[in-house]
Amino acid sequence: MVKWRFIMGQIKVEKCPIEGLYVIEPTVHGDNRGYFMETYNQNDMHEAGLDMVFVQDNQSMSKKGVLRGLHFQKQYPQGKLVRVIKGTVFDVAVDLRPESKTYGKWYGVELSEENKKQFYISEGFAHGFLVLSDEAEFCYKCTDFYHPGDEGGLAWNDPDIGIEWPKLQGKYSGTSKADGYSLEDGTPLNLSEKDQQWETICNLKM
Repeated sequence: MVKWRFIMGQIKVEKCPIEGLYVIEPTVHGDNRGYFMETYNQNDMHEAGLDMVFVQDNQSMSKKGVLRGLHFQKQYPQGKLVRVIKGTVFDVAVDLRPESKTYGKWYGVELSEENKKQFYISEGFAHGFLVLSDEAEFCYKCTDFYHPGDEGGLAWNDPDIGIEWPKLQGKYSGTSKADGYSLEDGTPLNLSEKDQQWETICNLKM
């Protein structure tokens, strides 16, 4: 459930139940030629109380069944504004801020080329997504540069967190391995070797 909504200019900002997370919807102007929208407007973001400054943009392509995450940065945390320009993903953030009253809680939102929603994840969260379409192209703006060697991770299927990944079937076997997991249509879950080695939150080393 969304707690708070702010509409200004060309974007609508919704504050999620976990402080520091926001769902952003742009105004789409469409006609028989196509559409136009502002994907980011600094003035509108400032009016909504978001004064982050972005320094790096990234883009990735992933195939159906790919799960990337859950990732975070240890010494150089990044805020991320994420969106999908092709396909559909289920995007998730997990609160890892030690003093937060929602530590260990998660929030997820479906991002797609159709709904054009964006998800802003403040510093201090782990982040990941599952691709639900045949392919997905994923874009994100970051508040700090990427620092090799600074990445940490959290098990995507940690039972203490209990993320409800849509359309995913399988039984937890005590590890973050992808073995035995698939989407409802039989597509095998696909994770990198690194993402199959992350620890659960109770064993997490920040």
